[in-house]
Amino acid sequence: MADNALGRFLRARREATTPPTTERRRTPGLRRGELADRAGISVEYLTRLERGTDRSPSGQVLSALADALAMTADERVHLHRLIKAGTTCAPPPPPALRPTVRATLAALEPTAAAVLSPAGDVLACTPRFREISGLDDEPNLVRFAFGPRAQAHHPDWDQVARDRAAALRAAADLGDPTAAALAFELSITAGAAFTDRYDAAASLPPTTGTERWGSHLVAFETLYLSGEGELRLMVVFSPH
Repeated sequence: MADNALGRFLRARREATTPPTTERRRTPGLRRGELADRAGISVEYLTRLERGTDRSPSGQVLSALADALAMTADERVHLHRLIKAGTTCAPPPPPALRPTVRATLAALEPTAAAVLSPAGDVLACTPRFREISGLDDEPNLVRFAFGPRAQAHHPDWDQVARDRAAALRAAADLGDPTAAALAFELSITAGAAFTDRYDAAASLPPTTGTERWGSHLVAFETLYLSGEGELRLMVVFSPH
């Protein structure tokens, strides 16, 4: 099928992967059965994916295929984007922030504070928040927590990662489509480091507490804003 980008990519990677033997073959790379065995799926299901008759594989299946094909981190992200590109409904944009919310942020300066979406997107923040959060050009707290710089930035990364995964799980369980899409993305790009914590989340994340951000020990309070979107205001300060 002309628009079967996922299937074409999987087949191209399969055919470009070195087979386990040096015997002469009519076709290059791995056979479907060999890749299916490596990924722990059936040949019939792999065939449907390559032909485009099934375009909604789970994150677990995609992760297994990515492992079996020794994909790089960038290729795993590309695999996720192919799935998103094949969907017809994109998550809705976050609601516009009220002028009074922006005025609240301005009044909080020079304190570190940010307005967050249920999925952890930083919709607006003070300069101090941007300075100590470590986010730089990453606009999402959860994605940052499972990215390459997170463990160096958070000395207590394991707890931070559990809390971020729990927050995303709570939002996704309540039907937030952006949270669900991000959870699917991270199941591919971060693998078990994310899925183990996401699947094990059995309680709501804390709305107050302390975390280490770089050299800073910070305390935070989370306040939920009235109106649409279930946005929350996170205020961060140095505890005494």
